[in-house]
Amino acid sequence: MTVARRLLFAAALPVVLFVGWWVLSADSESFYSPPLSEILTAFGNTWTLAAIKAEVVPSLLRLFAGYLLASIAGVGLGLAIGLNRRLRATLEPVLEFFRAIPPPVLVPVIMLFAGIGDGMKVIVIVFGCVWPILLNTVEGVRAVDSVVLETARSYRVTGTARLTKVILPSAGPQIVTGLRQALSIAIILMVISEMFAASNGLGFTIVQFQRSFAIPEMWSGIILLGLLGFALSLLFRLAEKRVLRWYEGLREAQRRAG
Repeated sequence: MTVARRLLFAAALPVVLFVGWWVLSADSESFYSPPLSEILTAFGNTWTLAAIKAEVVPSLLRLFAGYLLASIAGVGLGLAIGLNRRLRATLEPVLEFFRAIPPPVLVPVIMLFAGIGDGMKVIVIVFGCVWPILLNTVEGVRAVDSVVLETARSYRVTGTARLTKVILPSAGPQIVTGLRQALSIAIILMVISEMFAASNGLGFTIVQFQRSFAIPEMWSGIILLGLLGFALSLLFRLAEKRVLRWYEGLREAQRRAG
């Protein structure tokens, strides 16, 4: 399939949904569901460059800070736990317990210790994102082929070289899966943390619009949030293809051989 056809298929459903929303809402007289044309007008008037700098940029900085810290902690701890059977057996029940706790429930608790500043919001994002990264890293390390490990050992590939040349590449697809899951969680927690206690940010702004009954502006914020999520997902997929180019090539070769 050519690049043009892939883009056409990818854009087909969003275009159909957009046209359907436009047509179905054109005659809407509901205060809470205004016509899409009115929402788009509010979008252009609301999200100016100054508004994006004041409200969206702080949200993205918190998102990136929390996601980066969660990635470092999740991959680092996941490698340590995955490589040590005793450590894994000891910590696995505790990890599963904390993973099962919904991060939004802990926002009031985190506020007691971290206040209501940016630190609280970053901690909430870290707590929610670290689990899928950590657990997928552990599973990726556990799934490394024993034959590959034995071959590396026979060639005296040990220490850092063994970690960077054997274990990380083999566990890479699973680690990337955890990172992809964590990205969507990070976006959700970014908004939720800003809804609790904030003076700026996209979540804070959407709630302010809702409380002041600026409904078209509220919908415009929701649309902007969706566009940001789509853009971040697209950037992640581009980075994933670059990092796992060897893996995609291997899968393609296997498909052709099959």
